[in-house]
Amino acid sequence: MDLRNAGRLMVFLWFLTETATKCVQRSQVSVSVTNTGTEQQVKLTCSNACNLIYNPTYVWYRNGQRINTLTSISQIVEDYSINSYSCAVKDHEDLHSPTVCSWGQTCFEVSYTHQSVCVLKGTTVELPCKYQYPASHNILEANWYIQDKPNAAPTNLSLVPGYANRVEFVGRKDTDCTLRITDLRETDSAEYKFRFKTQYGEWGYSFPGTTLNVTDLQVKVTPASEGRNVILTCTTICTLTDKPNFIWFKTGQILTTESSQEISVMSYYTYSYSCAVKGHDNLRSPTVCVLGHSCFDVIYTHQSICAVKGLAVDLLCTYQYPRTQNLSEANWYIQKKPNGALTTLSLFSGYENRMQFDKNKAKDCTLRITDLRESDSAEYKFRFKTQYGEWGFSLPGTTLYVTDLQVKLSRLSGNVTLICSTTCTLTDNPTFVWYKNGQHLTNPTIQNNYLYIKPFSREDAGSYSCAVKTGNTEVRSPALTVGEHTFVMKAVFGITVGLILLVSLSGFLWFRKKEPLFVSHRSTSDTQNAAEKTQEDCSPVYVNITRLTMIPTVPQTSDSDEEDEHLYANTHFSSSKTQDVDVYSNVQLAQVHLPDEDEQDDGYYGNIHFTCYHDVPLYSTTQLPQPQIPDEDDESCYIDADTQ
Repeated sequence: MDLRNAGRLMVFLWFLTETATKCVQRSQVSVSVTNTGTEQQVKLTCSNACNLIYNPTYVWYRNGQRINTLTSISQIVEDYSINSYSCAVKDHEDLHSPTVCSWGQTCFEVSYTHQSVCVLKGTTVELPCKYQYPASHNILEANWYIQDKPNAAPTNLSLVPGYANRVEFVGRKDTDCTLRITDLRETDSAEYKFRFKTQYGEWGYSFPGTTLNVTDLQVKVTPASEGRNVILTCTTICTLTDKPNFIWFKTGQILTTESSQEISVMSYYTYSYSCAVKGHDNLRSPTVCVLGHSCFDVIYTHQSICAVKGLAVDLLCTYQYPRTQNLSEANWYIQKKPNGALTTLSLFSGYENRMQFDKNKAKDCTLRITDLRESDSAEYKFRFKTQYGEWGFSLPGTTLYVTDLQVKLSRLSGNVTLICSTTCTLTDNPTFVWYKNGQHLTNPTIQNNYLYIKPFSREDAGSYSCAVKTGNTEVRSPALTVGEHTFVMKAVFGITVGLILLVSLSGFLWFRKKEPLFVSHRSTSDTQNAAEKTQEDCSPVYVNITRLTMIPTVPQTSDSDEEDEHLYANTHFSSSKTQDVDVYSNVQLAQVHLPDEDEQDDGYYGNIHFTCYHDVPLYSTTQLPQPQIPDEDDESCYIDADTQ
């Protein structure tokens, strides 16, 4: 075959491919209903706006799942109201037809706005998605899947460790399945598919989804054909979907006059250039030298760092300049607010004796800050000068976030999870240490900053704190009491309910007998005489509590005064006969202010705190015993305070 015939064959094959692509892009599924005896069937035809000049093989999808047995242009299928169909030409599955319902207006369907998107590394992307199902159905399951290789089995995205805390559903969950992914990484490049189930059917995932391509930026240097100018191009491995504007930096200083993806500059051996997408200045490309291999450059190891208050942090940094030049100045600067003024760090108040930077360490501009404070949160930039040039500070530096530690609690089904919480994700995956009642937990169940207690029992109650250690310095969080306060709250709630019932009953009896419930300041003999008199009339049941140990809010003046200060509580119950009654919850009075003699009120009510007790008879006139902490399973005295 000569070259001329070979060329004609290539053109013919290209024509076939282009024709197939253009026609398939306009493919439609037409539906016609046919009756065959007692069953109703549907005829499906994959039609095109133009006739393909070769006989292709077709691919059919039912409810998002490929039907391997259907390969011809027309198909007859049994009709079900939930079924939807789509078709494509084999090897052009990404150019499938729109989905149609085989019967009715609402059936199973998932549609993606984009077949593919190209997004910058480090940014956030949303993959728009819509889905529908019959109104009589209920969603049982809905998940996104990732397929990182063609024809590979998709994996539930929620089960992939690298996506923890980076993916979420946005929009209305009943019709909108849009997926958001933050802090994009190059490893996120894959195909993403949505799948859902109802009680009557499901949507499969062999139907094409949205392919995500994540790219970084690179500066490509192309020598110009004439003169000393060179062409710089801000390149990506794919065309960015949102078609952004670009910004350029020369030796660390922004070029405000340039905004295109490609620029022409004069070549000079000390000049260095980098580019970024407008609005994402911190995601710039690596710096390139226009001429030669040694020019001005500053490189920060971290764009941002999260460190713990009280510890030390290193802002790693390297820099370079031509060998023929000498360093004349080098300083770190602090920028407290975006686009705010920069201040030389050594002149900034509060950093005396806390910053360490060795200017004489060649090519190393690492800055150490000790005894971190929350006010240290800011952006830090390095700048230097030689006798022939300097590095500016328009380029992003390293942003430092300083956080404290807090213990937070999560409880579910008898299990307790303690979280060592921070306001930002700590850099370099530090080791967390846990303490209970001030003692180091030597064998706790720890995963990252989580402490799991399964199941939680009374023995686990105590004061918990967490810590992060750097070198010989350890910073510990405030302690959080877990468990004990719950038991007290249960007791308080139970006693409060009992007290309300007691007061209600007393009020009812008071209206019946006209005998008031009172707390008075009397002598012992007067009270006993009154009790005997009342007992002769109607044989009531009495509670007589004398000489209770109390903590007055004002100091006593003398022992004799203390002896005279008695608080009596007489409760009158209407009863036909006298009987022994045991009460299984009693009240300890604390912090009660005793009334002065000149107070004329018949009743005095102070602040009362209650604790649960057991097995004290109603007729007891002795001092109340020390409180018992009830078991969790003891429902006679309290209910779970968390359910209030």
